[in-house]
Amino acid sequence: MKNLMSSSITFALVFFLVSLNPTSSLPSKRESYVQNACSVTRYQDLCAKTLSPFAPVAKNSPSKWARAGVSVAITDNKDVLRHLLKTRLSTIGKRDRIALSDCRELLQDSLDSLHKSLAVLRTLRASEFQQQMSDLATWLSTSLTDKDTCLDGFEKTSTRSSSTVRMIRKRVTTSLYLSSNSLALLNKLAANGL
Repeated sequence: MKNLMSSSITFALVFFLVSLNPTSSLPSKRESYVQNACSVTRYQDLCAKTLSPFAPVAKNSPSKWARAGVSVAITDNKDVLRHLLKTRLSTIGKRDRIALSDCRELLQDSLDSLHKSLAVLRTLRASEFQQQMSDLATWLSTSLTDKDTCLDGFEKTSTRSSSTVRMIRKRVTTSLYLSSNSLALLNKLAANGL
């Protein structure tokens, strides 16, 4: 009786441990796609976090990952721009207001470059691939430069910045990282071809 109870407890324990699914520590196919795509980016954690919803569709397609990267950058750029347009000028100093005004313009330019990029990524053609890659690299680099210039404007303002300015810097920096990731995904596409 004691042996039977002991074996029942052992069986229950083994069953419980197996039901925990030890393979859950292994990356799923979806995670594998994302990790592979994001391996070329500088900000891999941000890349994986923002692009994982695209994994079931993008799989191992560099062109779909490049499109996803630009789409995410567009969404974020719009959110940041919306935030900047709502920022109350009374919460920041005069120099920061000038930097904010410049930043709004730069982020609008950045958004335009990202939209042009997405339009081309949706219509890639083997016959025009090299020219398209060149145009895309230019536009995505411009988007990155616009955000970097925006951040430079705030660094030249007051040394004791307000919480509003710190928040702007943080939001624009994340947006810059997303643009950087989209450029890296484009470079992977350019290297692999269609």
